[in-house]
Amino acid sequence: MSQAANLWLYFIVVLGVIALPGLDMAFVMGSAMLGGRRSGMAAVAGIIAGGFCHLCLGALGVAMVLQCWPPLYKIMLLAGAAYIAWMGYQLLRSDSIFHPTAGAEAMADAVIFRRALTTSLLNPKAYIFMLAIFPQFLRPGAGPLWVQSGVLGGITALTQLGVYGALAYAASGASGWFARHPQSSTIAARVMGLLLIATAVLSATQAGK
Repeated sequence: MSQAANLWLYFIVVLGVIALPGLDMAFVMGSAMLGGRRSGMAAVAGIIAGGFCHLCLGALGVAMVLQCWPPLYKIMLLAGAAYIAWMGYQLLRSDSIFHPTAGAEAMADAVIFRRALTTSLLNPKAYIFMLAIFPQFLRPGAGPLWVQSGVLGGITALTQLGVYGALAYAASGASGWFARHPQSSTIAARVMGLLLIATAVLSATQAGK
C-alpha cells in the first residue's frame, strides 16, 4: 500500500471514530447551544489539544502501561467518570457554566477549553486508540516515526476541527433562542447535566466489570 493510500485509510478510520456520538460531541453541542459559536469552538480547541496530548503520551508509552496494568485503566476510568459527574452536577446547579455574563467571555472560554482538555485526558479509550489503531498506520521505511506521527496527528486534529467545528456552528444557532428564553436555557443546562451524570455512571459501571 502506498503512503498516500495509507493516509487516506487512516482518515476514513478516524472520521468514523470521531463521527460516532460520544462525550466529546455532547460537550461541543452543549457548549455551542448554551454559550454560542465561540463557546463551541473553545470546546473544540480543548478536545483537539487533548488529542495532541494523547499523541505525546502514547509516544511515551502510557498506552502500553495501561494495557499491561489493568488496575490503572480502571483508576483512569473512575477518575474520568468522577470529573464528568462533577461537570454534570455544576450544570444542575447553575445555567451560567456555558453562558457567560457580559465582561466574562474570555474567562468562560478558558474554562470551557480547560474542561474539554481535561475530559479528553481522562478518557482512557483514547489511549487504547493510540495503542491499538494508531501504530498500525506507522510504516517502517516511510520516514522518521516522529514525522509520521505528526502527520497522523495533524489529520486527526483537522478531522476533529471539521466534524466538531461544523457541529458547533450548527448548534450555535440555538444560542440566540436561549438568550431570548432564559428559562429554556436553564432547562437545557439541567438536561445536559443529567446526561453527563448518566454518562459518568455508565463509565463507572464499565470500570467495575
